[in-house]
Amino acid sequence: MIIQNGLVFRGKEGFKEDTLYIENGRFVEAASGNVVDAAGCYVIPGLVDVHFHGAVGKDLCDADPNGLAAIATYERANGITSICPATMTLSAESLRQICRSAALYSETNRAKLQEEPCPAAAGQTNGARPSGARLMGLHLEGPFIAPEKKGAQNPEYIIPPSIELLDELLEASCGLVKLITIAPEISPAMAFIPKAAERGIHVSVGHTACDYDTAAQAFALGADHLTHTCNAMPPLSHRAPGPIAAGYMADHVFAEVICDGIHVHPAMVKGLLRLFGEDRVVFISDSMRAAGMPDGIYDLGGLDVSVSGAYARLADGTIAGSVSNLMQCVRQAVSMGIPLETAVTCATINPARSIGIDRQVGSLEIGKYADCVLLDKNTLEIRQVLS
Repeated sequence: MIIQNGLVFRGKEGFKEDTLYIENGRFVEAASGNVVDAAGCYVIPGLVDVHFHGAVGKDLCDADPNGLAAIATYERANGITSICPATMTLSAESLRQICRSAALYSETNRAKLQEEPCPAAAGQTNGARPSGARLMGLHLEGPFIAPEKKGAQNPEYIIPPSIELLDELLEASCGLVKLITIAPEISPAMAFIPKAAERGIHVSVGHTACDYDTAAQAFALGADHLTHTCNAMPPLSHRAPGPIAAGYMADHVFAEVICDGIHVHPAMVKGLLRLFGEDRVVFISDSMRAAGMPDGIYDLGGLDVSVSGAYARLADGTIAGSVSNLMQCVRQAVSMGIPLETAVTCATINPARSIGIDRQVGSLEIGKYADCVLLDKNTLEIRQVLS
């Protein structure tokens, strides 16, 4: 396949008139075959969402491979071609079931990609055809969080960090767990962080009431991520700088930002880009099952959420996730005055780097999966998704 006549996103070089070549699902130096005319379009990498829960009435926590397939189909249709969906704070057994379910779904993808079969899925079928976004990992958002910063998480299931439970979930998911959110002030978090990092897990500080020194210690021990920065954590203050300042002072830390225009004020989004730099901010959607659905009452981690327009709230008024997908967040960022090049970087290569999948996805480079999206230059609406 050949994609020509478009303005191709080339990272720090910005958009350039260029031609892309695809063969056997990868970008290559040259190829023949069908020609896609991208005239009038930006050509960007498929987006990568490392923190969201569901869409179209489905949720990762339903532990249903077919539901995950529906979510993945919705995500791909909206230009998000790689996903790392998040769990909620639930019982250990529920988390095991969710991880097993994801392994079963991923097994279908593995077969398509001719990868080694997953032992937990041997001999099993689930009917979940991998026609949607590629499942690249799982994000465990809890249960190792602070009760006072639980947000929309269920406090009944909050427990101290446990490397034993993490190992069980890694095994149940066949290694799909890539990211885990913890509150570093909850003992034994400081012992947990380096052990998780040794297992290749990216540890994220979030749903936390910790101070600057505690967060800085967590980052020194190997944590490298902030979960939905500014939300469910102490604010940035001149005498109590908290985890946000500890994050931008540690050069290896990525900062997630829910860029839906509701969770974080536009001035703060732009401020975080200046504080962390454009290479360390990760746009996320944090979408729940109500994304792509009408207003109503929806479940999130066992709690009822009322959705009205762009707002999703618990009964006490707490904002509970979003109903925006990541492509909508990119457009929202542009409407804030953030350059498209920056918004694309924060929704593609940065999230890919943040969970260690950037050798496979996140940019339009030779050898990577041929995931790309054609956006109308005038409206930023999707013309075509290729993956």
